[in-house]
Amino acid sequence: MPEDERPPPATDLSGPAWLELLAKGELEVLGRLPWSSNYSFLAAVRLQGSEQRAVYKPGRGERPLRDYPGGLFRREVAAHELSSALGLGIVPETVLRLDGPHGKGSVQRFIDADFAEHYFTLLNEPLHHAQLRRIAAFDLLVNNGDRKGGHLLVDWEGRMWGSTTACVSTWMQSSEQ
Repeated sequence: MPEDERPPPATDLSGPAWLELLAKGELEVLGRLPWSSNYSFLAAVRLQGSEQRAVYKPGRGERPLRDYPGGLFRREVAAHELSSALGLGIVPETVLRLDGPHGKGSVQRFIDADFAEHYFTLLNEPLHHAQLRRIAAFDLLVNNGDRKGGHLLVDWEGRMWGSTTACVSTWMQSSEQ
């Protein structure tokens, strides 16, 4: 996406400020991310004059998996907490919300990225290999057997994130029409 067409960058919040915003802010669902296997919503989160985008995944919208217990949203919160505790910064800030519009679920910082990029395009670029290996090792550690190609996001500063949210660009494109 050309630089002049990108949405304004998120406010430069520290990790603790993001966590507070996600945990305590007013959560407004903007729309469903239609190609997610579970219900996932693009949301606005507002607190003390700050407004940012987030991804809200309510537990009630999960499709059960035979090889994982219910409550996948809890695994997302735990993955963020472990990534943070290990100083890896792989998983965007993610919190548990008991009071979401569709019930309890996870709320994760929205990563604005070039959504045409995904594992299969990133793999072709040797520049990304070290980051891909680091995320693969983290997925092994947390027993993440659900990594999809679109769950790797490279933000506009070149940082790679191991998010569990995908198909955001499709929603954004359809909402602009």
